[in-house]
Amino acid sequence: MSDLVSRRQFFAGSAVVGAGVAGSSLLAACGTSVKHSSSGRKGASGKTLFIAGFQWGIPVNFNPLSPTAGWPSGEDSPQYIYESVVRFNQLTGKLEPGLSTGLQDDGTTGIIVPLQKNAHFQDGTAMTADDVVYTFELAKRHTELSYATFWDYAKSITKKDDHTVLITLDQDRLNPDMVRNYLSTTFILPKHIWTGIESSNKSPGDYTNMKPVGTGPYQLGKHDQTQVGMTRYDKYWGTSLYGGLPKPTAINHPIFKSNDDGDLAFQQGQIDVSQQFTPQVWKMWQQKKEPIATWYDHAPYHIPGGMPMLVFNTTKKGLDNPLVRRAIAFSINYEQIAKTAMSNYSVPANSSLILPTGSEATYFNKQNVTANGWKYDPTEAKRILEQDLHARKGSDGIYRLPNGTKLGGWTAQTPTGWTDWNAALQVVQTSTKAIGIDIRTNFPQSPQVTSAVQNGDFDLACWGVASVSPATPWQRFRDVLDDRGVAAVGKSAFYNYGRFHNTAVHSLLDQVAAAPESQRQALYDQLDKIFMQNAPMVPLMYRPKQFYEFNSSTWKGFPDDKAPNGGTPQFSGAGNAWLYKISSSSA
Repeated sequence: MSDLVSRRQFFAGSAVVGAGVAGSSLLAACGTSVKHSSSGRKGASGKTLFIAGFQWGIPVNFNPLSPTAGWPSGEDSPQYIYESVVRFNQLTGKLEPGLSTGLQDDGTTGIIVPLQKNAHFQDGTAMTADDVVYTFELAKRHTELSYATFWDYAKSITKKDDHTVLITLDQDRLNPDMVRNYLSTTFILPKHIWTGIESSNKSPGDYTNMKPVGTGPYQLGKHDQTQVGMTRYDKYWGTSLYGGLPKPTAINHPIFKSNDDGDLAFQQGQIDVSQQFTPQVWKMWQQKKEPIATWYDHAPYHIPGGMPMLVFNTTKKGLDNPLVRRAIAFSINYEQIAKTAMSNYSVPANSSLILPTGSEATYFNKQNVTANGWKYDPTEAKRILEQDLHARKGSDGIYRLPNGTKLGGWTAQTPTGWTDWNAALQVVQTSTKAIGIDIRTNFPQSPQVTSAVQNGDFDLACWGVASVSPATPWQRFRDVLDDRGVAAVGKSAFYNYGRFHNTAVHSLLDQVAAAPESQRQALYDQLDKIFMQNAPMVPLMYRPKQFYEFNSSTWKGFPDDKAPNGGTPQFSGAGNAWLYKISSSSA
């Protein structure tokens, strides 16, 4: 069974870096255009929260089961219309209440999900255990759905009573963190609506769902080529959980032609909060004195959450040698990538598969990295090539192995318009050329790169693996090292795109998935050592799970590191909390 979850979460966070997308730059709220005012917007637009950075074309459906769902119905979207049973907080690494009051589990046999007793859908129908069971069993019947791999780790899901669900864990593939991950990312559907949809001849994922009904605090309003609008649902069940309704009476996501249009609207106060990649955002407050900020007021400005990778196709001649891959890893100027490609939104990447900050930091082993990893060191790269591999340069200045294999003529690709990833690969090209390895860049359209990477039809690529979640770093190690369930070259794979193989990985991954917290460090150390010694992929940068930038000209009280106010620098998961904390800047 294919695991599409991390793939779809990755695209939800990454596609926003594109600059050339269809749409309109008209910013509209309640049917009117909005202009900058130093004192903030007035009237209906002043009660509306404007968001950017998620939707880059006309929404074609609002089906949370569809890979093309419009914002905010798509996977890992803000929980404005649809909600999950728990919400992930990337700052703490903890799961917070949602449609459930919190999970109760022993980590070995099962998970009890006690549900909020007053939760109901936007049509007034009560949300009960029947809806939760139905939502997950739907993916058992329809294995094409992205969260169908929930059933790789769960044996059953049953209703104990109207407000309690029991999930029995699969003892053969014990992995409670992956089950918790699905509970935090899967939107709960109203059974009374979706049973009718399921009875049609189509896959539930193909339904357009243009009138979505969820349990969330907002309902879909006007949506066209210029915007996606929502209005507040004032009968929202969660007022007791959050102490009231969200402050904005409406939320509007304008659809821009380009990042530049979005940046301009954000700078002018037409956009209140943005998930868009904005180069050198600090200049907006340092030089232009705009009321703009990010989570940090200093580098790296954002919370690291993802780890875009240089993926090696380990079936390619030359790249099948771990010493060649390590030589490339030592040649790359990670500081330059952080400063240029990532606009100082990243510190130079380490060689570990574990994020050194945030909820994963407890597993990060600096001594392991020093002993087995790499850093920018062209001298060491050349030493590996000449002393360990006995490679020699040809007349073209490119190294060749003793068997005649040329270390070059390789192409590194990533989608055109993904500007930070494009720039990172250009640094890789320059860095490797300096030590005598020939790597060239190519930036095709996204669908072409997606197909090539999944089918193993590439040399090198900049691509994504699991971002921080309740299941990382385990899920990231799985994405990079585990070849079980990975299709052969020529067929689509959704993790381990480079087809790396090491049998020691299998047992270690299974052990750490089932291990208590006290035993995980040693197992992760072993997995990280295998990764660093073999270098099937190379972390190029740390990227936020979601960019988070806000303009306080109309709304104030957005959380930052100095005044978190119970919030987090995210939109999905626990990122809904700050909606209840912000207030009008004119108040």
